[in-house]
Amino acid sequence: MADPDPQTPPYALTIASSDSGGGAGIQADLKTMTRLGVYGGSVVVGVTAQNTAGVRSTHVLPTEEVRAQFEAVNDDFDIGAVKLGMLATAEAVETVDDCLDGVDAPVVIDPVMVATSGDRLLEADAVDAYTELFSHATLVTPNADETEELTGEWPDSEAARAAAADRFFEWGADAVLFKGGHVEDESGNGEVRDVLVTPDGTETFASERIETDVTHGSGCTLSSAVAARLARGDDLSAAVERGTAFVRAAIANPADVGENGSVNHLVESEGALAEFGGE
Repeated sequence: MADPDPQTPPYALTIASSDSGGGAGIQADLKTMTRLGVYGGSVVVGVTAQNTAGVRSTHVLPTEEVRAQFEAVNDDFDIGAVKLGMLATAEAVETVDDCLDGVDAPVVIDPVMVATSGDRLLEADAVDAYTELFSHATLVTPNADETEELTGEWPDSEAARAAAADRFFEWGADAVLFKGGHVEDESGNGEVRDVLVTPDGTETFASERIETDVTHGSGCTLSSAVAARLARGDDLSAAVERGTAFVRAAIANPADVGENGSVNHLVESEGALAEFGGE
């Protein structure tokens, strides 16, 4: 009879809502974390009836159930990083904010407000509550629409990003990754430029723009990939570099599922396991 050979993978936690189709939300987070060699746990905030065509309905769990899930995980696991996704309501945001007071780990916040399909995923009165939540953020990963809604700035220039970043810093965030998928490339080279801004400077991660509408789940995948890499011990710059590279591969090799397809969390690009799953 063989003896077991226990492994000790890093552990990351996603606090978000589900996507029944599997392309975004907690399902995307857990698949991404697993793909990158991290044991993922979850706190389910809400349940969506969703597929690649859109969101049909949303049900948000009572906040006491959200808190109970978090406490169960926090009592038993050594959390190496936390990713926050769709939180839906001000009450849920406030509950998660309170839960994070006891966490000593990097926190990546994807301020999910609107789905790729255009369906709104955050109640209007919850936007202000996010400003308190950002005090926990190692990194915030807004797209252009989320940046504009939160700060009033459309992040298509260095000056606009600097002004928006200052707002995030005032709210307590350590760093901001401005995602470039919705922004016209200011260099004119046809690139997607994801820009990491910290109080110490700016770093740009540029790649050739992929002409596709199959981006369902890309934001969730990016933030959970960065969180996974932080749980593995990367510094922030390396985690962002590897996270953006992974999501580019997932977009470049989409999963042909459902009516509109999805980013592919099982991407088999050359060297993916060694580069993204290994040390």
